[in-house]
Amino acid sequence: MRIEQLQAFLAIIDSGNFGQAAKQCGVTQSTISRQLQGLENDLGVSLFHRSHQAKLTVAGERLLPRARRICQEWGMITQELRDLMAGKQPEFCIAAIHSVCSYHLPPILPSFCREYPQVDLRVTALGSDRALKVLRDGLVDVAIVMNNPALTTEPEMIVDKLFEEPIEVLMAANHPLTEYTQLAWSQLTAYPHVVFKDGYGMQRLVQNWFSQQNASFQTAMELNTLDAFRGVIRQGNFIAMLPRSALMDARNDASLAIRPIGSPSQSHNMITREVVFVTTRDRLQIPPIQSFRQLMMEKLVRADSPPHPSIEPVCLN
Repeated sequence: MRIEQLQAFLAIIDSGNFGQAAKQCGVTQSTISRQLQGLENDLGVSLFHRSHQAKLTVAGERLLPRARRICQEWGMITQELRDLMAGKQPEFCIAAIHSVCSYHLPPILPSFCREYPQVDLRVTALGSDRALKVLRDGLVDVAIVMNNPALTTEPEMIVDKLFEEPIEVLMAANHPLTEYTQLAWSQLTAYPHVVFKDGYGMQRLVQNWFSQQNASFQTAMELNTLDAFRGVIRQGNFIAMLPRSALMDARNDASLAIRPIGSPSQSHNMITREVVFVTTRDRLQIPPIQSFRQLMMEKLVRADSPPHPSIEPVCLN
């Protein structure tokens, strides 16, 4: 059974005869006859009495209300899909890591909202692994996360690199490590660390980096917000390894200090993270998502520059 057959059936009823039905559908009368015959063959019943009037049989009467509902639903969904591909998406959902939500998205979102004022924009701060999961589950349209190839290898995934940045060390202003302008990885093993919770890409990145140095570190506690990191670090001998963009507020806080890891002669010991834009191929056909991706690429990729001009950082993602 095809939708055209049901539409022909309804056109015959609404117009009263096959000739008018053909004009209504924009086809020939023989085409209308073939469509009706095909529908009757599929159903195994006659739908009209064969007379000069289009009079329904009992089977035709039973089919009529359901045929109207089916065609009505078909009309609604085809219009919704046309609207979707024309950029009339009712809602656009983004999942992004905390530092991106705090510092990178605020300058970009107003431009998107001006271009698509009818779109209900929703932004949620999540860890990288969770953001990718909700993208794969179809709960959001875009994830902006730390790169994790293990979770983005499916053929339908589109991954664009936005920027790469160094990981630095946050500590209290009176911490013993503040006497150094740069830190070696071996100095970081002597103090308890505050880390992101399990499921956040930063926790995995730090753990993998220490493993590559054949070293271990002590975890004092796990947190999931930048405010909490700053509040805890102020209070004691803790340190935290965080990406540069997550430390913007800390740089203006006299109670906190930040130190880079490594030096030009120790570039192999540096640690960086790569932040990527992730969506799916089918979503990228939708105009608002296309536009948002373009905005992100223009604002962040062009603004990306090496954190230390004399150093080529090594990404350990």
